Amino acid sequence: MVTVSRATPAVVIAAPSSGSGKTTVTTGLIGALRAAGHRVAPFKVGPDYIDPGYHAVAAGRPGRNLDPNLVGEKLIAPLFAHGSAGADIAVVEGVMGLFDGRITSDDPDAADTDALGIGSTAHVASIIGAPVVLVVDAGGHSQSLAAVLHGFLSYDTSVHIAGVILNRVGSPRHEMVLRQACARVGVPVFGVLRRDPSLTVPSRHLGLIPAAERSADAVAAVASMTDHLRDALDLPAIVAAARQRRIPDAAPWSAAEALAPYVDGAPAPSSRPVIAVAGGAAFTFGYAEHTEMLRAAGAEVVAFDPLCDRLPPDTAGVVIGGGFPEEHAEELGANHELRADLRAHAAAGRPIHAECAGLVYLADRLDNRPMSGVLDIAGSFGPTLTLGYRDAVALGDSVLFRAGERVTGHEFHRSTVHVGDASTPAWAWRDVEGRPATDGVVTDAVHASYLHVHPAAIPEALNRFVSRVGSSSWTMPTNSSTQAHR
Repeated sequence: MVTVSRATPAVVIAAPSSGSGKTTVTTGLIGALRAAGHRVAPFKVGPDYIDPGYHAVAAGRPGRNLDPNLVGEKLIAPLFAHGSAGADIAVVEGVMGLFDGRITSDDPDAADTDALGIGSTAHVASIIGAPVVLVVDAGGHSQSLAAVLHGFLSYDTSVHIAGVILNRVGSPRHEMVLRQACARVGVPVFGVLRRDPSLTVPSRHLGLIPAAERSADAVAAVASMTDHLRDALDLPAIVAAARQRRIPDAAPWSAAEALAPYVDGAPAPSSRPVIAVAGGAAFTFGYAEHTEMLRAAGAEVVAFDPLCDRLPPDTAGVVIGGGFPEEHAEELGANHELRADLRAHAAAGRPIHAECAGLVYLADRLDNRPMSGVLDIAGSFGPTLTLGYRDAVALGDSVLFRAGERVTGHEFHRSTVHVGDASTPAWAWRDVEGRPATDGVVTDAVHASYLHVHPAAIPEALNRFVSRVGSSSWTMPTNSSTQAHR
């Protein structure tokens, strides 16, 4: 029997610039397609954690990320195929403007396109061969929109722009003029959205407020976007465009296959050790592939909410990802039992992997409010946003990495931690000015840093973590009250 490769229909939602309404359009489109009977696979270009949360609410399945900077170009198509399994259409939300990606050249006269736009929406659309629908904030446009679209159409002809969605249109006459401009350059209009402040998603200092924090409000907001977009978009035309995807699906990424080269050489856990993964409103950032890989490496993954839970029984390892501990500092500090559990866990040599908000939560204090106290460091929240990709090298051996191993990660935070000179940093890199920088803390049991690393890019490290977790057991103390008010 001959197996015919299938190309899952897909469409990429992009824009000329940030702030054009991509998240609203993408979330509403996903919801509208689902309401029409489609099984929708949602994706986000780049390292964003918040948008996929809204996509997941709309689609009823995990939102996933596609980021060539974090995982490498070769993994994008397999990860897309993995995330699209069981779906009949995929919707990919872009990042920033269509051609905006990682800046890898400091030369103002650089013209080498290979050094520009790495990980951009256009880059990912080209890898998976999906057509692009451009969301245009039409509030300040009239006939000149034709020139803007002409520029996007001609800038890189390998990127297929199938149509546009006009957002924030003011009046029927405004719509008419905009449609004429689109027709002049031969771009179909797939939908028109009037100005409607109720469609905006509430924002916070790092972007939108995560769907997990808004819970019922998020569900209601997604339902509103779905209803609005269902009436405003030409869904059959968008589905027809998605079917123009010109590259067959790659062999899907597999957590088990990614780990296979490392499992044979690592000590196998005697049983499935419990790894507790922080969740809830304070810790909403994480990649879906992370828990998939932990399970494939032999762990039992159990979620817990640091706002109200203790560590699950028989916890052998802990993962604390990103989020907003500063927004929930009082509740986190009031959970004395969990704070004591985490200190006892680390003191017993049991592994903890913490990223960004997880690093802050392991600190002794955040702006004079108590955190877990696992690490003898202090955190503070400030007005400066630290943002960007980092090419980092591990400075010492840890429960995840070996000294000298290299990763590309991403940091995105407004907090800082104050680490003593006696601490061993997790990472080193050079900043945009070429100056050396370090980040995080490593102890015998803990690897904590601001750097977010995509799990699909570090299978050996995750297997090493699970192997360390499964090498011995530790039983939760039956009464932590003597330690709970440190």
